[in-house]
Amino acid sequence: MEIDSDDGVLRLTFDRPDALNAITMETADELADAIEAATPEEDDVIVLTGEGAAFSAGGDLESLAETPESSQAAYEEVTETFGRVVEAMLECPVPIVAKVNGDAIGAGLSLVALADIAYAAADATFSCAFVRVGLIPDTGGTVMLPHIVGLRAAKQLAFTGEFFDAERAAALELVNEAVPAEELDDRVAETVERLADGPTATIGMMKQAMHENLSRPWDEALDYENLLQAQARTSDAHKEGVAAFLEDRDPAFE
Repeated sequence: MEIDSDDGVLRLTFDRPDALNAITMETADELADAIEAATPEEDDVIVLTGEGAAFSAGGDLESLAETPESSQAAYEEVTETFGRVVEAMLECPVPIVAKVNGDAIGAGLSLVALADIAYAAADATFSCAFVRVGLIPDTGGTVMLPHIVGLRAAKQLAFTGEFFDAERAAALELVNEAVPAEELDDRVAETVERLADGPTATIGMMKQAMHENLSRPWDEALDYENLLQAQARTSDAHKEGVAAFLEDRDPAFE
């Protein structure tokens, strides 16, 4: 995995184009390590993408071909690799943008669902392909996909493993937008710039509240929202935002 950090933008790129950026256990570890290390003090936004023609073809079946000795061993293996990626992405206080430059299959599709914002090249193809190899969706596939596309659509995608295009991915809200491939870099850069100029820690709190409140009763969810809002109201970002508003200028968030 190629990791590059420049001016607050942490770029994580799957760099196995000859294998359509299939994800090995080692790659999953590298991805989790990089995301876990991201902080609002050092990073404004994370961009996750792939090199070459694909975003990611999912788990590398050649490296995963050897069956673990037991279900317990299999559980530990997936928990410590792809499971770590899920926790890292959901808990990361820095916004994650998926630049889906090409096909997103299996775990690749799950990663798109886990990202906070996603843009796809119009010629990208998607599939929740786990059923094709006798697996259930992992890398958060049974968690985030139903929340994003709805339970019935998620069942259809998972049960059939059907392939679909970026326009349908956008209609299902799996990605925010499908754009012509030649415009993808500019569209992502526009969002990255906006996020980088924003109050990163506050955006992280928004993400935290939304994720934590997905399964809470409404009264507990509102209380948690109020708790985080109280923290936001006493932050330097809020003070700067109010000052900028009163002075009729753009805020300069740190």
